[in-house]
Amino acid sequence: MPPSKLKVTPIQPRQLGDAPSRWTAAFVEYLRSECHLADNTCQAYQRDLQHFQQWRAASQLKISQLGIRDLSDYVGWLHSQRLAPATIARHIVSLRMFFRFLQMEGILEENLTELLGSQKLWQRVPEILSPAMVQRFLEAPRPYDTFWRRDRALLELLYATGCRASELSTLEVRDVHLAERYCLCHGKGGKQRLTPLGRAAQTAVEDYLQNERPGLAAQATNPPPWLLLSRRGRRLRREAIWEHVKKYAARAGISPTISPHTLRHSFATHLLAGGADLRQVQEMLGHSSIQTTQIYTHVDPSRLKQVHTKFHPRA
Repeated sequence: MPPSKLKVTPIQPRQLGDAPSRWTAAFVEYLRSECHLADNTCQAYQRDLQHFQQWRAASQLKISQLGIRDLSDYVGWLHSQRLAPATIARHIVSLRMFFRFLQMEGILEENLTELLGSQKLWQRVPEILSPAMVQRFLEAPRPYDTFWRRDRALLELLYATGCRASELSTLEVRDVHLAERYCLCHGKGGKQRLTPLGRAAQTAVEDYLQNERPGLAAQATNPPPWLLLSRRGRRLRREAIWEHVKKYAARAGISPTISPHTLRHSFATHLLAGGADLRQVQEMLGHSSIQTTQIYTHVDPSRLKQVHTKFHPRA
């Protein structure tokens, strides 16, 4: 029995086309404006759809010809590309959302991607740094580095606030309230949250603002609003933040697999180890679901033992 095919509403072929680039662009705009997804997420979904279009072109299949067997072949092709399970799962989600969007727009009557199985993922315990390793890492920028005050403020903020690299990149001077010791982070989907600043981070940011940032800002044509600036006075890109983290991790003798997210993981784990409430950590991280935050309880079993010893009647 031949596989069922996607049904298309009776429109002119030129409206959908064999390579619906305009529908991809409309889909990305839908994700950004109506779903309020972060720019990085929209870009990732757009790249996933480009991979799908490449596979479809190589297979010489039109969208109207695709059946569930073809879509399963596409998932098999993703596996053949040696992609990580999480990446394959995101590709499937991207495809489902795109076909759902086409269905909402009246382009498709059926969405066979809903029949695709979800990629099963193992829950990975995140890599974290010990407090001693964090101390070495935060002290890695030295006065002989070109912009060592900025780099120290960068590392201190990552660990003090648990910000993502993209959030730190877009942080503006007005978002940092040093006297009150907190900063306003702009997270995924335009969500905002207040995150306290420790004294070490406060001192590092003050030193940078007074002694280094004015010189960097002078390189720009107009006064830049961003807190962390490049040598030309522009916003320090998240890719540059990654590069600086890798650079100072190597200097501190820390694993080369470290990333800005490692400091975010360490921030959350150390808070929980110190006795912080899980809900409070969830709020500081900006997680919409507490299930995402619960992964950190698996990282530090000593805290669970302390809770059990303190509260269980037969501990």
